[in-house]
Amino acid sequence: MLHFRKNLYRILETSSGKRRGISLAFNLTLITIITLNAIAIVLHTVPEYNRRFARLFYNFELFSVCFFTVEYLLRIWVCVEQEKYRHWFWGRVRYVFSASAIIDFLAIFPFYFSLFATDLAIVRILRLFRIFRLFRISRYSHAFRLIQNVVVDKKEELILSMTFVIFMLIIVSSVMYYVEHAAQPDKFTSIPATMWWGVSAMTTVGYGDIHPITPLGKLLGGIAAIMGIGLFALPTGILVSSFNEHIRTPHRPMTRRCPHCGKEIVS
Repeated sequence: MLHFRKNLYRILETSSGKRRGISLAFNLTLITIITLNAIAIVLHTVPEYNRRFARLFYNFELFSVCFFTVEYLLRIWVCVEQEKYRHWFWGRVRYVFSASAIIDFLAIFPFYFSLFATDLAIVRILRLFRIFRLFRISRYSHAFRLIQNVVVDKKEELILSMTFVIFMLIIVSSVMYYVEHAAQPDKFTSIPATMWWGVSAMTTVGYGDIHPITPLGKLLGGIAAIMGIGLFALPTGILVSSFNEHIRTPHRPMTRRCPHCGKEIVS
C-alpha cells in the first residue's frame, strides 16, 4: 500500500522518469476535462443551448465533479510523501489549507452545496466558483509556473508600485471631489463615488458616465490621465524585466529531498 501511494504521488506530482508517459497522459486528461468544463460553463449561459443540451450539461458536470473529487481525495492521501506534509494527520490538514488544495475544493464545493441548499440565489452565486477549475491548469503548465515565479520574485516591487497607485488614486479623487462637487452634486456625490472617475481616468478608459465640466476639473482630469499612463506602466516594466531575467537565466536542475532517506533527488 505504501509503495502504491508513492507511485501514485509521483504520477500526480511529476512528469519525469519511468512514469513520464503515465503522468503525461494523466495531466493531458485533466487539462482536457478542465478545458471542456470551461466551455460547458460558457455555453450553459446561452438559453438555446441550455434548453437543448440541459441533460448533457448536467451529466458532464456530474462526471467532472466525481472525477475531481476522487483526484482531490487522492491528493490528500498521497500528500504525506512530500517533506512539508510528512505527518500523517497534521500534514494532511496543512495540505487541505494550501492554495492549490483550496482551489481544488472550490472547484467541487458548489455542486455538493447545491444538493442541500434551498436558497437558489446563493446556489447561483456559488456556481460561479466552478470557474476555479481553470486555475488548476496552472499546475500542469510551464508558462503558468513561470508567471508565478516572476510574481513571487518581484512581489515587493509590485506591492510598492500598486500601493503608490492607490495613494495617487485617493489623492486625485479627493481633489476632484472638492473641485467638481459644487458643479455636479449628483455625479461627484462623495470621494468614494469620485474614485470610479479616478479609476477610469488614470487607466485612460474614460467611460464617460462621469466627467469634469469645470476648467479646473478638466485640467486635473488631464493630469490624472497622464499620471496614470506612467503609474500603470511601472508594474508592467517590473514584470517585463523579471520575465527577461527568468528567460535568460540558464535552467538549473530542480532538487528535492527524499522524504525517507533524506538524499537529494534531481528531476
